Amino acid sequence: MGVKDTATTRYIRQNEIFADAFNYFVYGGEQVIHPESLKELDTREIDVPYGAKKGARQPVQRTRDVIKSVVAMMDKSTAYLLLAIENQSNIHYAMPVKNMVYDALQYAKQVEEATASHRLSGDYKGAGGDEYLSGFMKEDHLLPVVTLVVYFDSKEWDGPLSIHDMFSGQDARVLALVPDYKVNLIVPALIEDEDFRKFQSSLKEVLSFIKYARDKDELRKILDADESFRHLGRAEVDVLNACVGAKITVAESEEAIDVCLAIQQMNEEAAQKERISTLLANIRNLMEKMGWSAEQSMDVLSVSDNDRKALWKMLK
Repeated sequence: MGVKDTATTRYIRQNEIFADAFNYFVYGGEQVIHPESLKELDTREIDVPYGAKKGARQPVQRTRDVIKSVVAMMDKSTAYLLLAIENQSNIHYAMPVKNMVYDALQYAKQVEEATASHRLSGDYKGAGGDEYLSGFMKEDHLLPVVTLVVYFDSKEWDGPLSIHDMFSGQDARVLALVPDYKVNLIVPALIEDEDFRKFQSSLKEVLSFIKYARDKDELRKILDADESFRHLGRAEVDVLNACVGAKITVAESEEAIDVCLAIQQMNEEAAQKERISTLLANIRNLMEKMGWSAEQSMDVLSVSDNDRKALWKMLK
């Protein structure tokens, strides 16, 4: 797993962040899914052919980023769901297929578990022949699987958003018979500024920072306007550093940092390096063209004592 995958998975795995992503995307910010109601599940999905016997192909294992079960109250009734998040720091041009495979494997797993449960309890007695052969009883039900993709980049997503998007030049009559499979996707660049208020966790700061990571002026505006950026945690900073190259330093002893101050210091350091680099080029030019010493060149350019210390090291 790469640095980006490690940082985003560690971050999104937190129940507070995970719940916030789904509450924003599914419920428009309404707090329907509560962090304490989430239970993390095994991310490994095993594809085993039904009735696999000697000679069947080898099982295939695929690993999701994060999947959790949840019990939520909706319209005064209890709903049991399986929620999954796939983190993307780059555009995946086969995302509909990737998600479809993950979800299909999860549904197959539910069928297999139901079958195993019936066999263990021996409650096939009295069941119809079709039920016995399929292993899945008429009254059995599946839990819905909802997969959400969170895109951790400031560019717009230009990949396909459904299986149908991946087809080309197909007859509409044929497509009508092919089930579509759509991608649920959060793209920072497409979130309206006022909609960031629908987030209740640091996901607001992380995604808004990512949205404007390539626009220094707009980024400065949101940093100055939001006090939450004054105490951003290590996990959040790790995501920003890995995904958009924020280069924010957090000391080992610190668990939170003032991002506004950190970026201001970074800008000042960058400006200082550029100024010294310009001075160095001018001094070398005078030394070459005028035949002056480094000391004489610095005198002509009125270089300060502090700058001279830095320049002497570069001129040696």
